[in-house]
Parts: sequence; C-alpha cells; structure tokens
Amino acid sequence: MIRLAIDAMGGDFGPEPIIEGLTQALDEREFHPILVGDKNLLLSLIPPYYLDSIEIEHADDVISMHDSAVDALKRKESSIYKAVELVREGKADGVVSAGHSGATMTLATLRIGRLPHISKPGLATLMPSLGEKKTLVLDIGAVVECKPQNLYEFAIMGESYCKKVMGTKNPRIGLLANGEEDSKGNDLTKEAFKLLKNLDGFVGNVEGRDIFNGSVDVVVCDGFTGNILLKTSEGVATTIVTLMKKHIRKSLPAKIGAFLMKKRVFANLQKQIDHNEYGGAPLLGVKGCAIVSHGSSNAKAIKNAIFQAINYSESNINDTIEDILAEEEA
Repeated sequence: MIRLAIDAMGGDFGPEPIIEGLTQALDEREFHPILVGDKNLLLSLIPPYYLDSIEIEHADDVISMHDSAVDALKRKESSIYKAVELVREGKADGVVSAGHSGATMTLATLRIGRLPHISKPGLATLMPSLGEKKTLVLDIGAVVECKPQNLYEFAIMGESYCKKVMGTKNPRIGLLANGEEDSKGNDLTKEAFKLLKNLDGFVGNVEGRDIFNGSVDVVVCDGFTGNILLKTSEGVATTIVTLMKKHIRKSLPAKIGAFLMKKRVFANLQKQIDHNEYGGAPLLGVKGCAIVSHGSSNAKAIKNAIFQAINYSESNINDTIEDILAEEEA
C-alpha cells in the first residue's frame, strides 16, 4: 500500500482543509497517510471515524511563508522537514505539502536527493488545453537560472511523466521560445534546441499560445520564464471570469443565457482553469515523490494532490527517467 507523508501545518488556512481533503481522499482511494504536525491539534480536528486510518507524526515547528527556504534545513522539528525525512528514510513513498514551496523543494532536493543522472529537479504543472489532455509545463520555478542540459533533462522528465502518469503514448515536446523557427530564441534555448532535436518526440520551438491549443503535450522552459507564465495565465483566467460576470450582470438576456449555461458551459470552464482541480505540482527528478501544492489549497486541491502522489508513486516514472538518461550517457 502506498504510504504518503502529508504536511498538515503548512497551508495558508491551517490544517482544517488539509484534513478535510485527506478524509475525502480516504473515501475514494486506498493508501496509508502519515499526517505530520501538532499531534494534539490534529487529533482534535480529525473525525473519529478516520482516526484508525491515519498515522500522526508529531512536529513542533512550522515553516511560514515569510521564512527563508534555506532555513528549513536547520529546523528539523518543522512539519515539512519531518515529512520529507519520512520519504528519505523509506517510511513513506511520497510527500505532499501546501506549505512554503521553496522549503519543500529545497528539502526534497537535498534530503531525499536527486536521481543519479539529474542535475536539477524541475517543477511541473498542468495547463488548460484544447487538446484531449492538458499540457505539462516545466520548469515553473524550481530552477531560475538554467543551462541547456537542464532543459534537456526537463524534456526527458516531462515525456516520462506524460507516458507513465498521464497515459500519453507518444508525447509531443516543445521548447518555449519567441518564435517557431529553429533560429529563434536566446542563447539558452538555441543551445538547448541542439540537444532536444535528438529526442523522437521533439517538435521544435513553440510559442506561448501553443501551450493552450493542443499542439504539444510537454513544454519546457527555464524556471524564471515558467513561473511568470504560470502567474500570468492564472491572472488572465481570473480576469476573464470576472469580466464575464461583470457583463452578464448588465444584461437581462445575458443573465438568462448564463443561467442556462451554468451547469454545463461555465462549470466545465471553471473546472479547466481551477488550480484546485490539479492539486499540486510534482517535483520531477527527486528520489521518490514530492507534490508541491498551492498555499491557498482547499480540500479539493489537497485531495487531488494526494491522488497525484498516489499515481506518481504507483508508476515507475523514476526508473524510466533514469533508464533514458543512462542510455544517453553511455
């Protein structure tokens, strides 16, 4: 049975939505959760029916969003440190945290460790797409200063994730640039292009719009660009929904149309752009599984993050990544 360490204390809203999401996940999937945090507080919040199904690891300290990610390495009594250590010690298959993302990535990278042929792990996320499946984008913030080899490894990891976790048989990989022509891009993307063109699934340079139109399955970029892309996309999605609501309120026919479309059209649109539907971002390239969730995650997001961790842990994605990179190096 998959064992997951869950940081109960790191989210913006405390342990309540984390516990609610955990219990919802237990209703749907079979796994063994290890909840890490203030034991007395957690026991007072967990519904009695679930007490026998949840193991608790006590932690006195909490890394706040204002703390330095590097300081997390020294605070061994914090909930995220102890959750990561459970994976490092083999007591858990994966860790899920909605706490300080920098602390989670730093601890996962340095305490759990990188896969042998990975120079730096990459943080991946799913973006809405007109295709049958969402588009996987990485890196979205783990590696701000990238080298061409990093982008090449991101492509391998993204391709492996699509195959093993998302079930995409032949993922199409694109390199994010300022034009589709081979000559476009900066020094980083031009050098990365030379490495990526040897991959069977590489389709060449892609532009920002291609992330959403279904033409590719994986898009690779440096973490600085990826993080701006992610935050901009979230802002655009929120603005569009807000503008739609604003204009609908001004027109009676629009109100009637919106009411008729509420259950199907608007519900599906909301599901496509809601980050809570994705749960969290997998940190690809570490030994084991680490899912980094949004600080404002609600119960649905935590449940879906747990499902991501289960699916990741049940796949042999890390073996696949290592096999490909070892073969390339030989």
